Amino acid sequence: MRLRLEILAALLLAATAPAVAQQCGGDFEAWKQGVAAEAKSAGVGTAGLEALENATADEKVLARDRSQGVFTQTFVEFSNRMISSHRLKQGAANLKKYADVFARADREFGVQPPIIAAFWALETDFGAVQGDFHTLNALVTLSHDCRRPQLFRPQITPLLTLIDRGVVPADVTGAWAGEIGQTQMLPSDYLGRGVDGDGDGLVDLRSSAPDVIMTTANKIMSRGWKRDQPWIEEVRVPDDMPWDQTGRTNKLPLTQWAQWGVTNPNGTPLVDNGLKAGLALPMGRKGPAFLVYDNFDVYLEWNQSFTYALTAANLATRLAGAPQFDPRNPEPGLNGDQMRALQTKLEAKGYDVGTVDGILGTNTREAIRKEQKRLGLPVDGWPTPELLGKL
Repeated sequence: MRLRLEILAALLLAATAPAVAQQCGGDFEAWKQGVAAEAKSAGVGTAGLEALENATADEKVLARDRSQGVFTQTFVEFSNRMISSHRLKQGAANLKKYADVFARADREFGVQPPIIAAFWALETDFGAVQGDFHTLNALVTLSHDCRRPQLFRPQITPLLTLIDRGVVPADVTGAWAGEIGQTQMLPSDYLGRGVDGDGDGLVDLRSSAPDVIMTTANKIMSRGWKRDQPWIEEVRVPDDMPWDQTGRTNKLPLTQWAQWGVTNPNGTPLVDNGLKAGLALPMGRKGPAFLVYDNFDVYLEWNQSFTYALTAANLATRLAGAPQFDPRNPEPGLNGDQMRALQTKLEAKGYDVGTVDGILGTNTREAIRKEQKRLGLPVDGWPTPELLGKL
């Protein structure tokens, strides 16, 4: 459904991998020989190398990579679809069924049970839909392709190592971007963060719920999760405030937000918890509003889509007992063609919006905020027809 961009892990692995003459492209079989030499020097044995020799390119993977239209949806649209009554019900049932394992994950890694359960729900509906793409074929396809090889090539040797050790079969299947198991782990995380949760001597992320829970907690902790701290908190914002101070990265004390009129959803004053938080407005100042803490940044380490990350964080709050957030009444946004037109105009002004794809990503939001400030509009990062017209 989407690409999880584990950039940090990819760069770290790439930095330690042997230099190769050809990173991507060219004759596929010749390119695979370079990958095989790289894997062999890393200690991959016969079984792993034979699997690589048999790997083939998969055009369906490239088609998926180039069409991630799900993120053209607004946050409210996407979250309402993803936070379903079924997932809430199943999440509650699994939190109860595996309560002892979740408690152990919390003790050992400091990650609260609802956090793990939310990712488990969103990624595969608790293991029901793990993907049917041939994982090795997917990774070699995306690595040979020169669009983003730096993200995928560092995953090949870890996967070959898992195959070589008999942890997963050579024909293991998963998501189109190379993730495996019930919370869709990239091979580097499977290899480096795998935890035997059920004590059978194996790490089986496809079939063992305890292994899934413990490994997921380990991965989240490794990305910088802070024990016993919140991740997001829904709030109500006033009609007017210094909008240019909002945004995920501008973290301020809760006392400052309270001074500007930000309250709890029911209008009661914020209670200072001694932490700093940013004010996220995924659909502008008239839409839903959330204080986002340092732990929310870990969600973006899991998936760089702000819409996905905020949805996962909200599902975790729901599983922890919070009510559904208030969508409020956001200003009308832009359709796909209008968003592409906006991105084209921003690009012409010198902004780096990434790809002109109609998706409201981080770079586009930041460019919008700068243009809103220049034009004297409220700086909330939400693209409107008014903004498009003024540009």
